[in-house]
Amino acid sequence: MKHFIILLTLVLVFVNTKAQLSEDSVKVTINAFFETMNNADSAAASNIFSSTAILQTISEHPQKGVSVQNQSVANFTGSLNKVKKGMLDERIVFSDIKIDGPLAFVWTPYQFYYNGQFSHCGVNSFQLVRFADGWKIQYVIDTRRKDYCN
Repeated sequence: MKHFIILLTLVLVFVNTKAQLSEDSVKVTINAFFETMNNADSAAASNIFSSTAILQTISEHPQKGVSVQNQSVANFTGSLNKVKKGMLDERIVFSDIKIDGPLAFVWTPYQFYYNGQFSHCGVNSFQLVRFADGWKIQYVIDTRRKDYCN
């Protein structure tokens, strides 16, 4: 019985450690994404996305209601060539991370600063896929608001 408890404890520690390592590797990918934005590094940003990635933003307009805008990865990464290092500063908090094999879901509330000035806040929802060369961002959708931030 004593050996069973020791074995069970070791298995639980291993599973918990593996889950934490997976979460950490997902965080590394997302943090790298925001570093490429802050560094205005379009080439590095391109490598963080899968070849079929989708970027979307949810907007709310008083007269039009809710809409969803699409942006291609190429347009997003190309826009980084138009800013200087340090102009784009998105500060995130990792709120929730779920992983099932090669799929990860990450929820990150954020505040965005442009050129040192607060611009807006909201939430990012990321879907990542783990390929042979590591985690890649497959899908991002975010909200943006200026009127209130948590």
